[in-house]
Amino acid sequence: MPIAIYALALAAFAIGTAEFIIAGILPTLSTDLGVTIPIAGLLVSGYALAVAIGGPLLALSTAHLPRKPMIVTLVGLFAIGQAFCAIAPNYGFLLAARMLVALTHGLFFGNASVAATQLAPPQRRGAALALVMAGVPVANLLGIPAGAWLGHWLGWRATFWAIGALALVATIAITTLLPRDTAKPEPAAAWRGQLSHLMQHRVLLSYLAITVLLIGTLAFVTYQVPFLIAVTGVPENDTPAYLLAYGVGAVIGILLGGRLADWRLMPAVIGTLVAFAAVSALLLLLMHMPMAMYLAMVGVGAVGYAFSAPLQTRIIAAAAGAQTLAATFIATAFNIGYAVGASVGAGMLAAGWGYTSLPAAGIVSGLAAAGISLWSWRLDRRGA
Repeated sequence: MPIAIYALALAAFAIGTAEFIIAGILPTLSTDLGVTIPIAGLLVSGYALAVAIGGPLLALSTAHLPRKPMIVTLVGLFAIGQAFCAIAPNYGFLLAARMLVALTHGLFFGNASVAATQLAPPQRRGAALALVMAGVPVANLLGIPAGAWLGHWLGWRATFWAIGALALVATIAITTLLPRDTAKPEPAAAWRGQLSHLMQHRVLLSYLAITVLLIGTLAFVTYQVPFLIAVTGVPENDTPAYLLAYGVGAVIGILLGGRLADWRLMPAVIGTLVAFAAVSALLLLLMHMPMAMYLAMVGVGAVGYAFSAPLQTRIIAAAAGAQTLAATFIATAFNIGYAVGASVGAGMLAAGWGYTSLPAAGIVSGLAAAGISLWSWRLDRRGA
């Protein structure tokens, strides 16, 4: 695999850590800035909103620009943005800085996804894409615990300085290693012309499948710690081991998904989605067994990420002429799924269904996403 892909993965690791690090430093940050925990939590939803809306808008206006300078600029701006987060004098400044930094998120992943697929030979494009995207689950596995530890030790500002330093290293690595001719810039086009490339079932239904699956994923994952404590009977101090198991599974799953995408794309898409529904059903059977649930968490992480590379590979391959925009909208689909999924889980709990009902959301979303993808595949075979 070309070494430049690892440089892109390092940047993805830094950006993935920044997106979710608030959860690890929330109590310290809220106390220092004098805001409540729920208000501080808006630093996460505000970031997701900026990713979902800002990324595609920027992609529409920058798709014709050379890819390497764009990636280097985005990661460099991200590093500078972390410095502004670190020196934020108050909550409002930090929220604004987070939302501005988030504008680089979707556009980076859009450009990096296309760059990765064009760096690798055709038979390994899924693996290359998965390697870059693996930066996000590795961030959950290593970056967020390390950032939280640093924040508790030296203060939350040190966490942002560390993420910024890591992004600076990634900027230098990408500048040095990424070939200048990674991809030809897409021709400048009116926004309607660019969007027309996305108006096909291979792209639109893949976005829908991503969002639908993530609704079921986040309905459970958002509340996995109280689920483990209240249902499985895991002591609170032992829950990090289960989260580690989930993170290990996520890394395995996203890399495996890349291999499966290079093997047989649509069987990989449908198979991973059905597997998610199956593992969610398994949670209902094992949720009262602490040891079995530890292994089940590895499975949830694995199948919860294995679908990513196959569906993203399908989108990028189908959206010839607007690949950067198409790849940027992937981040939008993910973040919509994150937001709706957490809300669905909250609604299930508010309705009195209890934590034991949460895995059922995964069964429904996995089967629904598989059905959507199967429909798209049948349209392919009919020549639609």
